Amino acid sequence: MDLEARSLQPNVKAVLLAKLREYKSDLNNLKSEHKRLASANSNQAARDDLLESGMADAMSLHGVDDNISNSKKILTNMSRRMSRNKWIISSIIVVLVVAIALILYFKLSK
Repeated sequence: MDLEARSLQPNVKAVLLAKLREYKSDLNNLKSEHKRLASANSNQAARDDLLESGMADAMSLHGVDDNISNSKKILTNMSRRMSRNKWIISSIIVVLVVAIALILYFKLSK
């Protein structure tokens, strides 16, 4: 179109070349706007994907927190039982040692 407009008469040529420049600038503006909107849409899609995965991660983290709290309770109970069993075994040993000492004392004193 540019070549055709240049080959016309000078009075028509100026008008057509001005319109052609205007159309080219409009086309470039539309192209840049399209690129901007396309990148915004892709950014929005990426953002939505990240939000969805973040929500899934948050839900899984809540499940992990529940499991950790249950494990903590179990370990605390196990620790209490272990210390209680140590006290019981220690007291049984002390009673047996005292009983053996008493038996030896009475056997040897007679």
